[in-house]
Amino acid sequence: MFGKVKEIEDRYGELEGQLSSPDVIRDQKTYQKYAKEHSMLTPIITTYRKYESVQEEIESNRSLLDDPDPEMRRLAREEIDSLTLDLEKLGENLKALLLPKDPNDEKNILVEIRAGTGGEEAALFAGDLFKMYIRYAELKGWKIEILSQNATGIGGFKEIILLIEGQMVYSRLKYESGVHRVQRVPETEAQGRIHTSAVTVAILPEAEEIDVDINPEDLRIDVYRSSGHGGQHVNTTDSAVRITHLPSGIVVTCQDEKSQHKNKAKAMKVLLSRMLDRQQAEQQSKISEERRNMVGSGDRSERIRTYNFPQGRATDHRIGLTLYKLEEVLRGELDIIIDPLITYFQTEALKKNPVG
Repeated sequence: MFGKVKEIEDRYGELEGQLSSPDVIRDQKTYQKYAKEHSMLTPIITTYRKYESVQEEIESNRSLLDDPDPEMRRLAREEIDSLTLDLEKLGENLKALLLPKDPNDEKNILVEIRAGTGGEEAALFAGDLFKMYIRYAELKGWKIEILSQNATGIGGFKEIILLIEGQMVYSRLKYESGVHRVQRVPETEAQGRIHTSAVTVAILPEAEEIDVDINPEDLRIDVYRSSGHGGQHVNTTDSAVRITHLPSGIVVTCQDEKSQHKNKAKAMKVLLSRMLDRQQAEQQSKISEERRNMVGSGDRSERIRTYNFPQGRATDHRIGLTLYKLEEVLRGELDIIIDPLITYFQTEALKKNPVG
């Protein structure tokens, strides 16, 4: 482990030299490239230097274990015990930082929320999840853009797709993909019976054209008039766009904008991200036995979380986490679930790829 850290430390020093070079400063493209790499290595170097500092403190205190004063020896032992715990934590943090990075972690994301089983109640809960992610993004200072929506008219959505842009967005929200189950009494339920509905969430890394190779000849682009609820025409121009990727059968539609050009641009953004998601899932399926039967779907076929309104409970089934803080979760305070998820999956990754 420390050999690897030494290599990173040498590279970190090189980057600091490059970033102060007048030639690099003048070349903004190169400067940004080096600055990004420097920023990625900073947490490793900072943790390692803290590790070294604590080690030095432990050695300093060990020299006091032979002090003639019993009180001084007692204080030194207590300090060593405390510092040893700190050292172990820093060592675990360092191992986690040295794990192979998910290449998508720094990407922006597309969030696709779809009502599943449960009819109108599922559509209403899709609206609740949409608001939850919007609030979380606002707390993080991220930028939000709605790309496509199919609203039910009473606050729900059959489907809504949004783009979230910001620092390390995918790294924070990638574990939200899956089936989200809700248990509550619908407002329309006269008997007060609890209904169970489901909503699917897909978190896709935003794809750039360089990430996915699409032959324009493989695309069929149809334009038509946007329509509202009940078949009403929103406008009289052919502004809605449907893009079909013929080899894969992926279809994307967008009609939110009045401009055909804007709708086409948004639809292409969604198509590229879906293509990248499928491409990466297929690559993973070749090297991972666990995912061999889930080509193109990731882990979204599994129920990941239940929101129980009568009990005020949110349960994440993957890690057995139950929180009686449903209101806080729906207000966008998602870190109380996301942080334990990240810790769990990092621990699992360390078991499979031990460092040191």
